[in-house]
Amino acid sequence: MSAAPSSSAPTGLLTPWRPVAAALWSFWTEGRRVERVCYLIGGVLFLSGLFHLAVFAVDGGPWDGPVSWRKPTTFGLSFGLTLITIAWVASFLRLGGRARTALLSVFAAACVAETAMIGIQAWRHVPSHFDMETPLNTVISMLLAVGGGVLIVILVTLTVRAFGENPGVPASTRLALRAGFSTLLIALASGAIMIARGVVLVRTGHQQAAYAAGGFLKPVHAVTMHGILVLPGLAWLLSFTNTSESRRTRVITWTTAAYAVAIAAVIVFSVTRSMAG
Repeated sequence: MSAAPSSSAPTGLLTPWRPVAAALWSFWTEGRRVERVCYLIGGVLFLSGLFHLAVFAVDGGPWDGPVSWRKPTTFGLSFGLTLITIAWVASFLRLGGRARTALLSVFAAACVAETAMIGIQAWRHVPSHFDMETPLNTVISMLLAVGGGVLIVILVTLTVRAFGENPGVPASTRLALRAGFSTLLIALASGAIMIARGVVLVRTGHQQAAYAAGGFLKPVHAVTMHGILVLPGLAWLLSFTNTSESRRTRVITWTTAAYAVAIAAVIVFSVTRSMAG
């Protein structure tokens, strides 16, 4: 699937909205079946996040903490957006039909499972992560960890593919895909570190401390999670302008550098705050 619109004649630097809307719709009409299924599932997950936000507005309660409506809200929104994004960016990668279907199908199933278990625990009014106080809660915590491992394997596989040859993809989009997947790997690494820290605290008898200190890299995780949408999305929008490909590549290069500086600043802030606490 091409990153650029098939028929448009932009007359200025501003992106014309009609060709953009038409090209955006083409990702659905011309998309592979597995991609369309992922778009639908991602939309449902996103709506589940909005639903839990409405529940929070009605039910109230704390927004922060291990037991709140924040987790099913943010996980629904984030997993929904991530699933849609991964299905989209994978369309630019050279993958075999069976491999693409298998990777996206398993990724979608893992996103659904993770979101569902977070929601179940929220409705049970118990923590989802680091909760090993009962056999059921322990099983759910373990399943969440396994699901996270599955997501990591698939995303690492796609990252490797993004750094390979992908004929027909413009240089600016190739750079955006590689940078986007790299930021996503940082998000996965920060998530893994938080889970590992929380598990260590639980196993050393500090259950409550795990809830409080386990998420010390949340700002890093949040900032890096959706670089895979921001950077390729920018490259895609630039393809509707009358700028040259070399200039688009420079824009993506500078944007990636600015993103990297922001990530570094957030990492320093998170680590410093954790050490001070």
